[in-house]
Amino acid sequence: MEHSLAKHIPLDFERLTDDEMERRSRQVHSRLDARRSVRHFDSAPVPVKVLRNCIAAAGTAPSGAHKQPWTFCLVTNQEVKKAIREAAEREEYENYHGRMSDRWLEDLKPFDTDYHKPHLDEAPALIVVFKQVWEPGLDSQGGKRQNYYVQESVGIACGMLLAALHESGLVALTHTPSPMDFLSKILNRPNYERAFLLIPVGYPTQDCLIPDIKRKSLQDILVEFE
Repeated sequence: MEHSLAKHIPLDFERLTDDEMERRSRQVHSRLDARRSVRHFDSAPVPVKVLRNCIAAAGTAPSGAHKQPWTFCLVTNQEVKKAIREAAEREEYENYHGRMSDRWLEDLKPFDTDYHKPHLDEAPALIVVFKQVWEPGLDSQGGKRQNYYVQESVGIACGMLLAALHESGLVALTHTPSPMDFLSKILNRPNYERAFLLIPVGYPTQDCLIPDIKRKSLQDILVEFE
């Protein structure tokens, strides 16, 4: 059986000197090392063009068989944000009062969190990321069109989204009020999509505080084989 190939074009790539690569890599690490998760958001609106650009950047992520199995819902409507907060808090109440193990609750203590999630309607925008567990439409045999490596693909896109938001001068929080079925209902998403991540986005309050915690060192996360 012959396989048709996609049209191939020359790669647009500039090879840098070792010194320039090292300089840029230091800068990238320094900028991203300043990124922190924030739970205290100023209500000031964010330029929607900036958010769209960041989502477009996330959409450049690699994906299994180039299926691009993601949908980004940008929510700035206050009533919709309120509905999401109320539904999330109902789920989080159950999490904090029985679903979470004692060990889990103990690990969360340094972050001073509970089931109250005011940041979900205080932040000027929410980005709700959905994974497409199969592709819209039917295949030639009338069955579902398969997507591949969906978790990995959408996870990579979310990481690129967080980096883009930070590089654009915004703060964000990764929020997973499991289970998240309520997001599909509130946002009226099709049955081939599943909620993956809820990201409040905006500016920090002037008195915003964050936990005084440290990231693992390079020596703790890197194993080299020479």
